Formats: sequence, C-alpha cells, structure tokens
Amino acid sequence: MRFRYLAIPIIAIALASCNQPAQENTPDTFNKDSLMKHIQILASDSFMGRRPFTVGEERATAYMQSQFQQMGLEPSNASSYIQEVPLVDITVNAAPTMQVQGAKEKFELKNIDDYVLATERTDSVLSLDNDEVVFAGYGVVAPEYNWNDYAGIDVKGKIVLVLVNDPGFNAGDTTIFKGRTMTYYGRWTYKYEEAARQGAKACLIVHNTKAASYGFSVVQNSWGKSNLYLDTRGSSEYHCALNGWLTGDATKRLLAAAGKDTTLLATADKQGFKAVPLGVKLSTKVNISTVYNKSKNVIAKITGSKNPDEYVVYTAHWDHLGVGKPDAKGDTIYNGAIDNASGSAALLEMARAFKNTKPDRTVIFLSVTAEEQGLLGSKYYAEHPIYPMEKTVAEINMDGVNAFGKRKDVSISGQGQSDLEDYFTEEAKKQGRYLAPESRPEAGGYFRSDHFNFAKHGVPALNAGGGTDDVKGGKAEGERQRDDYTDHRYHQPADEYDSSWTFEGGLDDLRLLFNVGKRAATIGNNPQWKEGSEFKALRKTVR
Repeated sequence: MRFRYLAIPIIAIALASCNQPAQENTPDTFNKDSLMKHIQILASDSFMGRRPFTVGEERATAYMQSQFQQMGLEPSNASSYIQEVPLVDITVNAAPTMQVQGAKEKFELKNIDDYVLATERTDSVLSLDNDEVVFAGYGVVAPEYNWNDYAGIDVKGKIVLVLVNDPGFNAGDTTIFKGRTMTYYGRWTYKYEEAARQGAKACLIVHNTKAASYGFSVVQNSWGKSNLYLDTRGSSEYHCALNGWLTGDATKRLLAAAGKDTTLLATADKQGFKAVPLGVKLSTKVNISTVYNKSKNVIAKITGSKNPDEYVVYTAHWDHLGVGKPDAKGDTIYNGAIDNASGSAALLEMARAFKNTKPDRTVIFLSVTAEEQGLLGSKYYAEHPIYPMEKTVAEINMDGVNAFGKRKDVSISGQGQSDLEDYFTEEAKKQGRYLAPESRPEAGGYFRSDHFNFAKHGVPALNAGGGTDDVKGGKAEGERQRDDYTDHRYHQPADEYDSSWTFEGGLDDLRLLFNVGKRAATIGNNPQWKEGSEFKALRKTVR
C-alpha cells in the first residue's frame, strides 16, 4: 500500500481452527516445515524487505517462479510466468516545514512529525503558496446515502481538510452509512479520488488511530518518501498536486489558527453538513524525482479438466516496504514476515495442494506486486487480465497467515458480499468452527487488499479467516496476539521470521481456504454476489 491500502493483515493473527481432523477432501500436503521454509527465505534480510524496483523484487519474484516451476505448474502468460506491471516511482523531497497563516496566528508544522505528503504528479516542483483551506467533513459524495460534503462549495484550486472513515463511525449511528462498518467512502484512497474529482489542489486527511485502525507511525513509515503508482503517461486524469495526512495535534493547532476548535469536526457527523472555509492558508514546497520501470506479477496455473476456460484465482502479494526508517534497535529492513511472506508461502502451499487434484475449472495462482503501494499489481491485472474477468468465477485472497494456535471461530471481512462466504461458513462448520462477527468492521478490511480489485470488476471475491477465539487461551489470548501484531509489528522492522511459530491455526486455515476454492472450481457451483452488494451490478454472466 503506498502504505497505502494498508492491507492490515486482518487474517494474519486470525486464520485458524479448532482441534478437529481435516476433512476427507482436504489434502494432507499442508505442513508447517514447508510453510516455514518459504517464509524464512522470503523474509530474510537478503530479500531487503521485497520492495518493487529493488534487488528484493528480483529475488522474491525469482523465488516464486522457481517454486511454481519445480511443482510443475504451467506458466500463465503464454509461455511465461511473468506479467510485467509498468510503474512509476515518485520521490517527494519535501521542505522541512509547512507555514500556517491564520486569522489568529502564524506558525510552522514539521514535515514527518506533524504531516506527511505525497503526489501522483511527476512535475519536478510542486508547491502550496498561501492556498486556502476548506474543511470538507469526510470528503464524501454518496448519492445513495443522500450525502454530499461538497454541496454548495467550490474547492477548485484549494486545500481540502477531511476526516478518515465514514460519518457513522464517529456518530455512533447505525442509520448513517453502515454505522461503524466502513464503506469504501471511508477509505483514504477514496478521499483523494473525490478531492481530485472536485478539482482540489491538495487533500489532507486528519489522522485518528481508531478511525484509521493504525497509528501515525504506519503513515510515517509509508509516506514522505518514494511511492509507486501505475504508469499512466498519456492519461488526462486529474490528480491533486499533493495528498497527505495531518496528525490530530497538528489539526488542533490549525483549527486554533482559524479561531475554531475540534467541535467543528463533530459537525461533519450530521446529515446536511456544509463545508467550512477556515480562513487559514498553507505554504510549502516539494521537489519531485521520478523513475519509470516495470515490476512483476508472477502467475501460474493448473488447467481445468472439464471447463478450462473458466477460472478460480488465488492471490497473495509478494512485496513489502523494503528498507526505511530505523526502529529503536536500529533495524532498517522491513522484512514483512507475516505481511506478506506468509501469504506468499501459503500461495505456494495452495498450489502444491491443488497439484494433487484435478479441478474442473482452471485454478490460477497470482503472486502480485506493489500491494503495499496501493494494490497496484492486482489493479493492473484486473485492468489487463490475462484471463477474462467475465470468465473468472471466484477470487480468494491470502494476506497473512495465523502463525499461532488454533481458533474456534472464523470471520469474514465485509460480510454480506457473495456466495463464497456461504462456502466458507459451511466448510468452517465441518471443521467444528463457528462464524463470529468481523472484529473490526470499522477498519474496512474488504477494501484493503488485492481481492478488492477483482470485486471492482465484478468477480466474487473472498477475504476471510479465523477470528480471535483461541482454543487454548480463549478470546483474550486471540485478541492479545492480534493487538500485539498490530501495535508492534505491522509495517515495522519487527515483522520478522520467528522460529517459535507453530502455525497450528494457519495450517487449518489453508485447508479451509483450499476447500472453498475447490468448491468454486467444481462445475455446478457458480458463486454470485448477494443482494445489496455494491458489486452485484458489475457482474457479467458466468456459465
């Protein structure tokens, strides 16, 4: 994710099952030693955090390809295992401060400490020059919810200040959007897209740990440096000059300069909110350097025995954040062992399991690039599919594998989307597990990893795993493990390989996700979007 879609591995500390034997149709090929070996290699320091455009990419993609070849999987891009993904690496060298001029006072904010900036533009220099700030609530235009934060105001050429998440999150009102369950309108990516549609010069999001579901350190580690985007040279699409985040404390100072306080932010939670010009102006400058290059998706397949021209896709991203800001121990390598060396290892194990079967439909194993930069590898595949999206029956994503014990429960991200959830729940029951509510629906997990790009093109896509009810320690232990990872390891150098991992839960989950995919790959099963899903109208007919 440019930290970007931030695929917090929602299933990373959750994918699991209780102490039940594997089902008859589940292969016994999933094993800890094989899974751990892949993770240890992919998360080693020699892979340098697996950032695209680095030696880490070359080693990671070469490893994934070699493993597919050794298993005897077929190349999926004609005779090649590689799909090239054209990207541009944009480095922002920001001035050390931003000047704030308000009616009450004038002061400076510090780059990185108080705010971070990025851009999708490739101009050599970009600046804010006493540009006006407008508080635009949540920055949402949602006709189906009768909501328009930009109604009655022209923000062309101005800076919009917006809140993260949806109005229902802070209001605590289930009648506003989906209450605390995030919609796509709550994602920071949407905020920037809408600000650009409105013609804003810049968009700054007010950071809040609970509303964003991650601390400002995650933002700092992923922004304020070079970030990758799809190479869109020749496109006339408008992008804001600058996008960024403000800390909560910096926002308070900015509001005070406007003669206001944080009570203004709460007004955005109510129907009929009107954007408020703050009478504050911002100035700063950034120098831009760009590098155009091609990254790689790695893709392999097992051809279906009956309907080879219909497809079930498994995805996992091979990339992570590379080398960056040192932690307290001086470690600068963001190894990404759970996020997402574990998912990449799971993809290889899933391929090995399917190699022992004869699926009716073709099963695709897609190892994608630049998830951490904004789901770019899966986005490029969805826009340039090797296999027709209208013939793609289902997509199952693996973004993190539970490295710890078994769980009694399972959880579905964005529950209520497709029939794949029914497959998942039914198979989980066979393992003696129960369906629990999504633990953090406000985090918007359904919009934060690679399955989302398939959903946006109408393909039923599943993001699901275990819950937090640990077989031995109960919910308290499962929640402790989840919170420990989120608070201390997620997008940090501390996400490293650990030889003490048991993967008891994760291995059960691989068997579960295998069974879901096998059902989808069987003729007669045609998973569809559920009524009420925002993606249902995008689906084209699949036999």
